[in-house]
This record gives sequence, structure tokens and C-alpha cells, in this order.
Amino acid sequence: MANKPKIAHLSGSNATISNSPPLVTSNKARQKYDLPLRTNFDGSAQRFDVLRPQRLAAPAIVYVEQFSAHPLEADAAELYGPPDGYLDTHGEFNEVQQNDDDTPVYKVELVPEDGLYPLPYMARQADGSAWEDDCAFTNAPAEKSRQPYYPDGSRMFEEIDRLSIAENGTGNLVSARADMEFFRILPSSGYTKGLPADQRTDVGSGDIAPETLGQDYFVYRPRHLSVSPPRPALARIANEAQKILDTGEYLGAIWTQGSPRVEETLYWLNIILDTTLPVCGNAAQRPHGEISNDGPKNLVDSVEYITSRVWEDADGRNKAGTVVIQEQQVFASREVQKGDARPGGYVATGGHGGLLGAVRGHDLPPILTYLPGAKHTWQSAVNRTQIPETVDGITQEGTQIITTEVRVKDGDGNLVESAVPHVSIVKDGNYTAESFDSGPEREIDTLAQIEDNLANNPLAGFVIEGQSPYGSMTNKPREGLLARAIRCGMPVVRVGRGNNEGFSSGGGGFIGGSNLTSTKARLLLIACLMRFGAIPPARDPDNPTEEEAKAIDAKVADYQKVFDTH
Repeated sequence: MANKPKIAHLSGSNATISNSPPLVTSNKARQKYDLPLRTNFDGSAQRFDVLRPQRLAAPAIVYVEQFSAHPLEADAAELYGPPDGYLDTHGEFNEVQQNDDDTPVYKVELVPEDGLYPLPYMARQADGSAWEDDCAFTNAPAEKSRQPYYPDGSRMFEEIDRLSIAENGTGNLVSARADMEFFRILPSSGYTKGLPADQRTDVGSGDIAPETLGQDYFVYRPRHLSVSPPRPALARIANEAQKILDTGEYLGAIWTQGSPRVEETLYWLNIILDTTLPVCGNAAQRPHGEISNDGPKNLVDSVEYITSRVWEDADGRNKAGTVVIQEQQVFASREVQKGDARPGGYVATGGHGGLLGAVRGHDLPPILTYLPGAKHTWQSAVNRTQIPETVDGITQEGTQIITTEVRVKDGDGNLVESAVPHVSIVKDGNYTAESFDSGPEREIDTLAQIEDNLANNPLAGFVIEGQSPYGSMTNKPREGLLARAIRCGMPVVRVGRGNNEGFSSGGGGFIGGSNLTSTKARLLLIACLMRFGAIPPARDPDNPTEEEAKAIDAKVADYQKVFDTH
């Protein structure tokens, strides 16, 4: 018997795709416990209870009315076999019809092993009141709030297999193609009380220790408790993803994350991973289980994309780089961007491609109609393998800027979290200089960041989002400060503002950011800093020597080569 491939699911932060709507106490429970019923907007009684997927604790016999799955089943009654029996007006079951008003039924035994069933939500709060939202009360602290996110992907994929239906009426849309295994790299929820090893649904060994919000997991709901991963998390993402893919057990991986965030993480993986395997990014604009939620189809499409092997070149290597698959479209991670909070809200940036293909459906396999020309994953000049253990950084001693060794990889080849460079995005518009004759001393935000970099960030740089498409700046005092920052050891990349459709050039020590957005340019500059180290600083940044200028230009050329090809 052929073995199904295995795919690794990697849980990322703040992920709507793994976020369920609030569990609200049903009216059935409210009636049972004499609680105020939920009503319609006009105060009238609600038509139905919301059903939420839950597990049976014991077997149950139910009787399902024949021809109740569709209004026109009875219209073709002659095409159907007989029912299992009939229920009389007293609810008694008989295998043979007793009266004309007996109801034909199917007798079904439901058992816990069947899996999840949609059922009324019967839970109440500890004080006996109904649940109305995630929190016990408005703006409740974390200890009085429930977590709406799933701690790993296992429940989400189980619900897809159990409850989602293909256009041909079948299910098991994931497990029919692949076996999934689940990893919690930067999960969106956590076990605040820990979890015994024998209850784990993710891949890992031992008990999970009690987890802390903002350290081990990252949420955006409830809104007042939202927290996002910091910069060092980029190293954790790269290290963990690389380790998983290097096992040789998986055909590919799926990374899920918040819809405005997945575009950055997938591009980071595109340039930092050294792998020939595909990695897909998925997000959702609506929580899992909400009306018309888009996440399940996106995940199923990624499973189909990976198992189709459409991404393979003649040598079995990934030719498409990391991709984001949303609403059946396959986006190159370099160019994808969220444009709006609705299904179909992703766009291709840069004006020159970005859409690689589609997961077509209708019994057609996935297709790639274009391939990226930019280097990626196993081709990348700044992937994890290419990054050395140490590079030169900068620091200030007194008035002197000197180089200092920075360890960016440990002995096992992992990126060091504390060494992830600091890259600031500076946005420049017209009419931003303080006055007709103001100087750099008024550009206090840029001055402060340069000073902080010299004190605390040995690997640091800037991305300037200037005029489109050139990346040029109109604020000359600020431009002068950034030019000086280059001579202090901090590379500066120029890109056009917004979703720029042209190409930004370098010159004067600045690096041309091509047609990258500022957020993608920032990630590439972070990788370059870990690969090449800081720009060699001039002893006097205001008056570099000829030799110092040549050394600066040579290092900038290394950076520019990467920005021209990635």
C-alpha cells in the first residue's frame, strides 16, 4: 500500500486562521438554567441555536428524518432505498410503518470515535452566568479570559477533515492527501498551566511547562491583551523551520499566521532557509468557523499544492521559492501583500509579476504559469548556511566608532536570537524638513535612533521609504544624517513608498532596494547584515579618507549584489 506524504504544519503568531469565534452559551443552556435568552436585534426570539463542534462522551442513538438533507430529495423518492424504520406520533420506533402519519427515519448510532459533532454550547461561567464573549467581563485580565486560538494546528485540521465538504460531496480533504504533523514555533495560544506529555497533540517530547503570554505565545484577541513577537523571533522561526525540514520526514511545510504578518514571515523564510522543499504560507481574513471563513480552503489548497509536486524542478528541488496561497492564487512571497481585510484581499506588489499560478479546482491540478527570477531558499546568498558564525559589528567608545565581533550563529549552526540586527524603516514625504534653513539637529527621531544603534545595536541599518519609484528623499537634513550613518557602519536601503511599481537605485553609499516594499527590504537587509556584517566605519564619519571610502563602497557593493538578485 502506498504511503501518504507527511507535511509539517508550523504555527505562527496572531493567526486568525487558527482563531475561533467566541464560545457563547446557547439558548438551550439558558433555558435549562433559567438565564436570559439571546434575542434578535428587535428583541424577538432567535430562530436557531448556534452549533459548535464538540465531542460526544458516550454513544447516542438518533433518528434522522428521511429526505431532510435537501428540499428536493423527496421529489426523487423513487430513486431511494427504504428507511431503517418509522417513528410514530409518540416517538416509538418501528421497523414497519404502522400508520400513515408515521415518519420514515434512519436509525444512527453516534459514538465518540466518530469525531466532532456540531452541538449546542452548554457551558456557563463559574458564577453560573452565560458566556457572552471570550472574557468573563469587558476588558477582563488574562486570568479572567478564555483563549480563542488553537494551541497547534491539530484541532483546525481535524475540523476541516470532519466538517468541510468538497465540491463532489466528499470530505477528509486533508488526510485523503497527506498526514499532518504539528509544530508550535510561535503559536497563537498557550498552555498557561502546562500540559502533560501524554496529552500533547504537537510533535515534541516531555511535558509542556506553563506558558506565558508574550513570551511563549502571541495573540491579538482579546484586543486589550494583544501582543506580537519581537525581532529576536526571526531567529527562532529560521532555526526551528530549518530543523524540521532537515529531518527528511516531510514533503513540505505550511506556515500559518496573522493575515497582515504572513507576507513578511514567508519572505524571511524565502531568503533565510536552505531547503529544496516547498513552504506555503496561509492566513485567513475571518476566524475559523465564522460564516464564509476562508482559512480551511487556503489550507487544503496548500496541501494540494505540496502533494502535486508542481513546485519541483527536474532535480526534485523547489523552483518557486516560498509562496503564499490565498483564494486559490499562488503568490511569490517576495511580492505578496495584504491589501484589504476580506477574502481576496491580497495583491502582488512591485508591478512586475508576483502571481505564480493557481490551485485551480474542478478536478484540475495546481499550475505554475510563472517562476520567480529572484534567488530563494537553497539558491539564496544569505540563507542560514551562507551566514558565518561571526561578523563585524560597530559600537561607540567615547567619541570613536570601532568594530566589534558579533556572534550571529552558535556552534550548532543556529542563528543567535540576540544578534538579529535592528533595521528601522524611515518614511520620507514632501514638505518634511522643519524649515527653509533647519539643520540635522531638528531630525531628532533619526538622531536618536543612530545614537541608540551605536550604543545597543552592533548590527543595525535603515530602510528609507522615499519618493516612488526612486527612493529619493526630499528632506535633505535627514538624508545627510542617513548618509553619515552609512559612514558610521549602518547600511541604508532606498525604496519607493507604498506598493511601488518601479525600481529604486543606489548611489552615494545608499543601496538600491529594487522594487521591494520597505518591509521586505528590511528583512533582506537584516539577512545581509548577518551575512556580511556592518559597513566598515570611518574614523571620522564627516571626513572619511580615500581608503575608508573605498572600503565602504566595496561593502555596499556586496549588499547591492544581493538586493539586485533577491
